[in-house]
Amino acid sequence: MNFIKKHYGWMIVALLAIFPMFILSNRLDILTSDGLSITLIEGASKEGKSTLEMLYHISGEFAIRWMTAVLTCTPFFILFVGQAMGIATAVWSLIHFIIFIWAEGFLETFSQANYIAGFVAVLVLIPLLFTSNRKSMKALKTNWKKLQNLSYLAILLSLLHVAILEKTWAIYAILVGLGFVIRIPAIKHRIIAFRKERKSSKV
Repeated sequence: MNFIKKHYGWMIVALLAIFPMFILSNRLDILTSDGLSITLIEGASKEGKSTLEMLYHISGEFAIRWMTAVLTCTPFFILFVGQAMGIATAVWSLIHFIIFIWAEGFLETFSQANYIAGFVAVLVLIPLLFTSNRKSMKALKTNWKKLQNLSYLAILLSLLHVAILEKTWAIYAILVGLGFVIRIPAIKHRIIAFRKERKSSKV
């Protein structure tokens, strides 16, 4: 029970991050009877899109959703819950990029500006993924925070990627703007103070 109380935030984030993968698995036919074989199930989409297009869409949507969630929600949560959300962001971004390479090939990454923006965002997220842990925090010390600040570059590049694709980028732009607003020192300190006051009142 103590483990659950201590790590409930991580557990909730992990469940929320893993659940959409079941949606992806419903569009895959995985056979293990004669070695591992993975094929796409066509006709699984009701929107007239191919299965590969749906995998594109779903993985990309969850990647940008987690990214905006990290930016807008972490001031309200403890550090390590924010790290868990950051890991979910990086994992979904990598899944999205892998599906892209599977469908189009790696060289296609450099064919359009929006692809390049998305690719650079993924590259930025990789070191953040591998340093989102206590061991890296202790090893890097003050440099850890500087490294994690690269997440701002990743979110801006991802927003550019979505905007060029003419998707529902305005919604994410508003959320990202809100995320930067609540990081203004005066506002951020009020949020932290409120959180501490609320926590002390429960004791």
